[in-house]
Amino acid sequence: QVQLVESGGGLVQAGASLRVSCAASRGTFSSYGMGWYRQAPGKEREFVAAISRSGDSTQYVNSVKGRFTISRDNAKNTVYLQMNNLKPEDTAVYYCAASPIARLTIIFRDYAYWGQGTQVTVSS
Repeated sequence: QVQLVESGGGLVQAGASLRVSCAASRGTFSSYGMGWYRQAPGKEREFVAAISRSGDSTQYVNSVKGRFTISRDNAKNTVYLQMNNLKPEDTAVYYCAASPIARLTIIFRDYAYWGQGTQVTVSS
């Protein structure tokens, strides 16, 4: 139902910052919990961060805690992932996803809608 488009990826050096964005359309954005996942070549898609419908609750994978911040602006139908102190191991395609369930979730199967992804590459 909802369409998601990521942007803001790029090639940066270790220690740099990036903010990736996900714009939603064709749906009621505020009715979805939102998440960010990432996938590196040869690896499974990995949960990164999630935010509740209202934005009052968030969760992160341990490897990005203290470095990444997920946020949302329901008026702009957009979710963001601010990535600071990037490391080479953060290199992946980053996907945003929308979940129609009410609770905050990190479970892959709970995310019904996905964007096409944006590439983030971190060099050493």
